[in-house]
Amino acid sequence: MKERPILFSAAMVKAILEGLKTQTRRAVKFPRKREAFVIAEESDGTLWPYQSDDGESMVCDDGCEHPYSCPFGRPGDRLWVKETWRVSSKYNTTAPAALPFERGVSIAYSAGGVMCRDAVDGPYVSHPTHDLWDQEWMGKVRPSIFMPRLASRITLEVEAVRVERLQDISEADAIAEGVTIEDIHKIGYGAGENRPPAIRAYRDLWESINGAGSWASNPFVWVVQFKRIEHAPD
Repeated sequence: MKERPILFSAAMVKAILEGLKTQTRRAVKFPRKREAFVIAEESDGTLWPYQSDDGESMVCDDGCEHPYSCPFGRPGDRLWVKETWRVSSKYNTTAPAALPFERGVSIAYSAGGVMCRDAVDGPYVSHPTHDLWDQEWMGKVRPSIFMPRLASRITLEVEAVRVERLQDISEADAIAEGVTIEDIHKIGYGAGENRPPAIRAYRDLWESINGAGSWASNPFVWVVQFKRIEHAPD
């Protein structure tokens, strides 16, 4: 079992905490030095990416084709969530890795909630309904990319991984992505708009993260299904 970090926006963190998000999709990316790759169909009908050693041919006598490992792990592995956060202003000049978590530093999250020690020598406890984000004594906002493991309050267990085209997402899977369906996503469905509201909502979410035109490009994506496990760092 391996652990890896994964970034989520505040909206997606809220969806995870509310039990509404159990999937995430991330574009399949290959190392530049290995440009030759193919998405092959497995014996069970699923898709999986393969790459070659020489970057020139995917067919060679010595079996140079290799399955490309998912950067988000395999079933049973864990992902610890990085999100936007902040701690007391007295630590504004302290690097994330140097924060004295052993002293019980309280961590507030932009998605709401706080993680702290309820007792001096006790373990860190997550309080999703407590909110210290706007307190005057809270310090600078820290981007999710700089969150250390000890500041993470959410751990996910990977249940399944597959590869598919982005636009092949089903309505059920779009809902499992934790999307928020607005009225605009319902307009025209069944009258010229052939995408269900949940998929239209996911399309907007994808483009808000990956930029205009990223949905139309229809890339291959990793589909990572997960469940949240109760965990907080000691």
